[in-house]
Amino acid sequence: MSVGGAVRAGSESVRGSGVPLLVPTGDRVPVELAVVDGITAGFPPEMFLHFVFRLPEGGARVWDAWTAGGDELGDVVDGQALAAGLDAADTFHLTARHVSDHYRGRIHIQAHPLRPIRADVLAGLRAPVNERAALLRMVALAGSTGTALPRWMGVGPRLRSR
Repeated sequence: MSVGGAVRAGSESVRGSGVPLLVPTGDRVPVELAVVDGITAGFPPEMFLHFVFRLPEGGARVWDAWTAGGDELGDVVDGQALAAGLDAADTFHLTARHVSDHYRGRIHIQAHPLRPIRADVLAGLRAPVNERAALLRMVALAGSTGTALPRWMGVGPRLRSR
């Protein structure tokens, strides 16, 4: 199945013309990456973007991206959050305070400006008790045997890619 007319350049050329032979592919990754790159270019610097591509057959694929300077700043924020002992509840709370939601057809983009998140981390802002309790209930329902919340989940590429 070809997705959006996506094609992949093959290693062969058309009758020695030097023109690459294009072969249809069902691989969505190149198309999704191009879409992510194009949309990311339209956002201001120092942003963390979380993309959710809703698939026509159900389910979703997610991508993370950073605008200019966002990858470095995100890694700095993560280091400060981990050093301060912040956890997953804090990640949800602090990123939700500043998120803006954008939609492009089946694509949902959550845009997180990193400077305000960093300011919250440095100010010692934490998730409220009721949000912590709700996340602990969710973790318990998911079958986890742990009693602590997972660590800060990250807004920078180094921690998000673990």
